Amino acid sequence: MKKTYIWVLALTGILAGSCTKLEPEFYSQVTPENFFQSEKDILAALNRPFTHANWYLGEDRWNLQEYTADNFAITTKGRHWYNGGENERFHYHRWTPDENWIWGTWRGTLMGVALALDTRSDLEKLDYSRFALTTADKDAHINQLNTLIAYFYLRGLDYFGGMPIFNSLDQESLPRNTDEEVFKHIEGILKEAMTKLKKKNGGESEEGVLKQAAAASMLAQLYFNAEAYIGKPMYQECLQVSQAIINNEYGFYALDSSWSGPHSFTNDRSPEVIWSSPSQFNRLQYNWFYSRFYHYNSRQYFNTDMGADNGTHLTPSRKPDGSLYKNVFSLGSPFETFDDGDLRKKPYRFLGNGRYEGMFITGAHLTPTGEVIKGGEEYKDQPLVFRDQVARFSEVGPGKKYAAVSDLPSRMADGEENTGIRPVKVPIPPLSENTLRWGADNPIIRLTEIYYMLAECKWRTGDRNGAAELINTVRKRNFVNQADPNPATAANLDAQRFLDEWSIEFLAEGRRRTDLIRWKMFTTAPWWDHQPSGSAHLNRFPVPTEAISGNNNLAQNPGY
Repeated sequence: MKKTYIWVLALTGILAGSCTKLEPEFYSQVTPENFFQSEKDILAALNRPFTHANWYLGEDRWNLQEYTADNFAITTKGRHWYNGGENERFHYHRWTPDENWIWGTWRGTLMGVALALDTRSDLEKLDYSRFALTTADKDAHINQLNTLIAYFYLRGLDYFGGMPIFNSLDQESLPRNTDEEVFKHIEGILKEAMTKLKKKNGGESEEGVLKQAAAASMLAQLYFNAEAYIGKPMYQECLQVSQAIINNEYGFYALDSSWSGPHSFTNDRSPEVIWSSPSQFNRLQYNWFYSRFYHYNSRQYFNTDMGADNGTHLTPSRKPDGSLYKNVFSLGSPFETFDDGDLRKKPYRFLGNGRYEGMFITGAHLTPTGEVIKGGEEYKDQPLVFRDQVARFSEVGPGKKYAAVSDLPSRMADGEENTGIRPVKVPIPPLSENTLRWGADNPIIRLTEIYYMLAECKWRTGDRNGAAELINTVRKRNFVNQADPNPATAANLDAQRFLDEWSIEFLAEGRRRTDLIRWKMFTTAPWWDHQPSGSAHLNRFPVPTEAISGNNNLAQNPGY
């Protein structure tokens, strides 16, 4: 709400990508002063921008991070998923300013800033003592919104570089600020917020509230990738902030004893989660990934009633003949990058009472009672077996397109309905325990990331033993009796090992592109069915055509 009118939440100028002055519609004489009648009203307003953030965390943003990198692909599967070449354009780094994923991300980023600013403006006007709330409560609310603004700008900086900085909704057709200006804007917001947000006490549940450690973690992320953002390495600065977080200077957190704890149905109680987006069945559901990852008949595997579209899978670890791509490419092969004894590498299986094991769908697809699940496309009425390979195996044989497996190509165009391993990072319960559905919150920042950032910063500043120790502190929980068969050491912890560790621990968490860019591998290294362009401008996405059409003050990124 604004003084004397209610803003239309379509936010026309932001949706046009322009930061153009928004046009109000006069519905009433509602003001912040007379609209808010209770603390409940304040919290409802505060939560609105976070609802947008919940949407923003998945879909197009995840697509840009993962489908452009080495761990995931949407192959064309017969008559499905070519999508006008969209999936191939991102895999091959041939995107254009007209892509929907890019436009949705630009628009969603600025809309997130606008929604947080709008709410902040309302809350700043309120006398919190009317609601039996303190000045500290008001500071915490305002700085939650400021931190959320910083989060959106941080993501925008990562995707696009400089973006328009605006501090109110009545600024017209703003040009882009420079990368350095956006960086400083984010840094300034977070440094102040870290002093005014509340700290987490030991034993508290994580309910989506931004606290000091979340702002500190974002500052560490900003410094961690500063070389990619502004051409200035700031690993020492990241090291200091990360160490302070681990030392509990910004609240009390600890690594979870189980690999699944930060992702489980009860992950709001995981001591590792620093900031999450709450999820609840039939409310604010963390569910966007389900239809994309799983086969049409995977409902039988999970014993659920949900449909799926059978699109996304891990990039293959093996050639059609079964030999490993790791012998050819150092990147990719995400499934085989896991040690065989890693508890996460088991097939996903629900054990009952909210318990489960494993993190993948691989091999023969069976119901929980062991019955064969059959295919419906290339393997219609035949047992469905998921392969860590991409090829048209159904077209091999006498009188068919290929005489032998050795003749098969392996490309984005060569998928089948059973192509690729499918991750189950978020547990799926059966109908018998359907009250658990979407009970796992979306962990946006968890302490493991801080450990890994600190490890990489130590490595880059010369402390390789310290780096290995931090990685091993996390790794050991992934093995029976914490017996890690391949611990990190000062000798084996190199750039490739770091990229492997980031891949293993954060698989499917929407960050892979950023890690490849930081290690200068995104445009310079090959992976499955992808040859490097050598074009550094692709480290950033173009400003969308629709954004520039709505605001001709926006300059395009170089190279587009």
